[in-house]
Amino acid sequence: MVKLRLRDNESVQDAVRRFRKLVEHAGIKKELRKREFFEKPSEARRRDRRRAKRRASTMNELAKG
Repeated sequence: MVKLRLRDNESVQDAVRRFRKLVEHAGIKKELRKREFFEKPSEARRRDRRRAKRRASTMNELAKG
């Protein structure tokens, strides 16, 4: 959970900016997007396999130079 206290002489805009950074760093936004809709386990495995395949092909391209 992200907690934020307003600092002395800190504007609301600065506090909101700091809050956004904390939320992004904690991964809350990413987690909410991930859990927005149910994903079947088979779909998750398929997504992971595609991601690994893409990463491997990228690494092969970089290795070829």
